[in-house]
Amino acid sequence: MLRFTYFLRSVLFVSLMAVATIIWAMACLLFAPLPYNKRYYWTARWNVFVIWLAKVVCGIRYEIKGLENLPDQPVILLSKHQSAWETIFYMTCMPRPLVYVFKKEITYIPFFGWGISLMRMIPIDRSKGKDAFAQVVEHGRRRLADGQWVIMFPEGTRIRVGEKGNYKLGGTRLATETNTAVVPIAMNSGECWGKNSFIKTPGLITVSIGKPIVPDGLSSSELMQKVEAWVEGEMRVISPQVYKKN
Repeated sequence: MLRFTYFLRSVLFVSLMAVATIIWAMACLLFAPLPYNKRYYWTARWNVFVIWLAKVVCGIRYEIKGLENLPDQPVILLSKHQSAWETIFYMTCMPRPLVYVFKKEITYIPFFGWGISLMRMIPIDRSKGKDAFAQVVEHGRRRLADGQWVIMFPEGTRIRVGEKGNYKLGGTRLATETNTAVVPIAMNSGECWGKNSFIKTPGLITVSIGKPIVPDGLSSSELMQKVEAWVEGEMRVISPQVYKKN
């Protein structure tokens, strides 16, 4: 009976989110002439609405630890990735505009892709290999110089609760090439909004932000080792019930 209730709530949530996405995608066209910071702010009101909707309809609450670790300077955020929740949430809580690195195919999604195309993100064609990373460096360097924050998910894709993906070096390579500090982030959204799961379950998502790690004297591999060690260690702090058997 409880699972059926969660299913009905999830149906309502997805339906309302879909309607909001269509409406807001149209509104984004009106925001296009605005200065970028204002355009970003108004576009991100969709994110605020969806996170609020998830809380009210599905009972998904959240807490943030370590906000004081965010420096007042350009950084590269490297986050655990378990669901779509965090990709929506981070634009609501970070003090500077975020620049996501994502597959260019996302821009082809009706309505959602149209809205994100108006933002200063970094869509990449993974089939281009080294050329794709060169694009990340080129655009990332400009965005960081503009004072924006680049955010990447080192595991590359959503990882199931309790599992660890292969941490790829793209984020730390960008950090070493631009001499930019990285900020590791651990979070457990998958416990409420599971990978490939339609049903959203009530609960508390914890987002834990670590202290910045500067790349001085470190290779991209060494820097990623530090990021991975902190993130995976912190996952066992915020989700001890998941890792107690590990």
